[in-house]
Amino acid sequence: MWEPAVESVMTKQVVTARPDTPFKELVVLMSEHRVSGLPVVDSEGKPAGVVSEADTLAKQEYQGGTVSRPLFAGRKRRARWHKAAGLTAAELMTAPAVVIGENETVSAAARLLAKKNVRRICVVDAAGMLVGLVSRHDVIGTFLRDDDAIRADVEEHVFKRGMWLFPEPLTAEVTGGVVTLDGAVERRTTAQIAGQLTHAVPGVVGVHNKVRYELDDSVTTAL
Repeated sequence: MWEPAVESVMTKQVVTARPDTPFKELVVLMSEHRVSGLPVVDSEGKPAGVVSEADTLAKQEYQGGTVSRPLFAGRKRRARWHKAAGLTAAELMTAPAVVIGENETVSAAARLLAKKNVRRICVVDAAGMLVGLVSRHDVIGTFLRDDDAIRADVEEHVFKRGMWLFPEPLTAEVTGGVVTLDGAVERRTTAQIAGQLTHAVPGVVGVHNKVRYELDDSVTTAL
């Protein structure tokens, strides 16, 4: 099924840091560019990690590492205590960087963001070089797509290319991102596939599948 690639929604103009970028410069960069995190790239331009606002806040939280190490704290709190004494990006960053290929789908990016519980992912090309960032906001932004654009994609990529059924016998109406499928097909599985493929179209909030069928081929009869 057709889906837009990460490359089509990612931020391409990315502010980066080097492993030896000083703490103060990291804070200045995030403030001036109004970003909450900076990818840290090595000498080849490959992402090594990410420094976030949360990483820099550890310095105040633990007073630069002068506060006694939390003995019975979990792994994350212990890591933050160590970051409190950090002076460079290499000492502050969360590593390794979470990356995704520029040709991967937006759905794959959404799954990775959720799995890793991060706000942003580094996008890399085939050589592993940083080419952009994709954030939760970028993925959510697909739901801002116009209803007419969504309907056009359903007709083109579901009915025509996905199922070879266009222009007949199915129709699609879209209101507020919710797609209503109508029409008639021969088999129940065909109607089900139409609904499943439509759910995958970028911007689709929900699907009302009203497609009628003549034969319920989803039922198997025991011999």
